[in-house]
Amino acid sequence: MSSYDPWAADYDAWSSHMTEDVAWYVGLARAAGEPIVELAVGSGRVAIPIAQETGKRVIGIDSSPGMLAVARERVAGLPIELREGDMRDLALDEPVDLVICPFRALLHLPTWADKRRVFERVAASLRPGGRFAFNAFVFNHAIAAGLDGRTHEQHGIVHTLRYAPGDNRIDIERDGLPTVSLWWATKSEWDGLLDVAGLETEALHGGFAEEPFGDDALEFAWVARKPA
Repeated sequence: MSSYDPWAADYDAWSSHMTEDVAWYVGLARAAGEPIVELAVGSGRVAIPIAQETGKRVIGIDSSPGMLAVARERVAGLPIELREGDMRDLALDEPVDLVICPFRALLHLPTWADKRRVFERVAASLRPGGRFAFNAFVFNHAIAAGLDGRTHEQHGIVHTLRYAPGDNRIDIERDGLPTVSLWWATKSEWDGLLDVAGLETEALHGGFAEEPFGDDALEFAWVARKPA
């Protein structure tokens, strides 16, 4: 069972604050040939608007049967194919123009080696000139200090965040449910992952309005390209 299975019923409420990324990913999809591949598709939060607004086929991959069950209830009539699988084992029949990984999902991979494996599988799955777009938060010590160990309510979901700096880890705890963990990465680590996978940075933004990435940025909104 995936650690996200017990969250499936509440996931849309949990993620309802995250809306500004959708238009950004839809815009990237408009410029790409189909199919679009989304890693960690979850309940279809991004895949469904892509299919609705572009009419293009989407392949959504997720390791959580519970999340995919929610998504399957919503994609009827849309050109979306849902597949259960681990993003570290990404394998496509044909290379594609665009692979996306929204909502910081790469941070669920615990080690640099896990992330490297995904980046290499993505690179192998892209056509020359194809793009890999993803986002992740920039770790901020001041924000972490204000959240660590405190119980919060987000859209009716009560949870506690615990930071483990020695492991670059955040644990999201809910009573009676498995802990969900995120492992943050620095800009240098993301740069290194792109480098070893043979991908090049096309653009790095500090947010989904494509604002410049600077010292005060709180989000990596990254577009990488496979060399032509």
